[in-house]
Amino acid sequence: MEPDVNSTVLLCTDGSQLATHALAAGLRVLAPAARTVVVTVIEPPDVSLVTGDSGFGAGVMSPVEYDHEVTAHHLAAEQVLRDTVSALGLDGAETRTLEGDPGHALCEAAAELPATVIVTGSHGRGGIKRALLGSVSDHLVRHAHCPVLVTRPE
Repeated sequence: MEPDVNSTVLLCTDGSQLATHALAAGLRVLAPAARTVVVTVIEPPDVSLVTGDSGFGAGVMSPVEYDHEVTAHHLAAEQVLRDTVSALGLDGAETRTLEGDPGHALCEAAAELPATVIVTGSHGRGGIKRALLGSVSDHLVRHAHCPVLVTRPE
């Protein structure tokens, strides 16, 4: 089957095996895409670690330590992306590391691309846990500008 020249698939991973298996399941039901983008989201850096949080106390790490910590998070995210691309056999796929709240960051990335479809896994939390902890997949389904394929590993 030939890829649709206008299609862009956004694959969302947190680096877990569950996510990789869920993405593989999602790719099996989609037609090939012209463009595949694999993304992961990291927490934004907390500058209060350097500045202190109240204005009265000093931070707990130096600016140099902070920069090393931020770099380490980005390097770990890049490794997650490389591992996911490799595990899914997606040579040539684009990768991106996003910062911020995962649901919002993924919706913004999907709109910016623009993505034809977002593929994400579900941890399968029950109603109470999902209500308390939130769900990235629920957020995507409710707020993304394009269809969202939520999968689970087989």
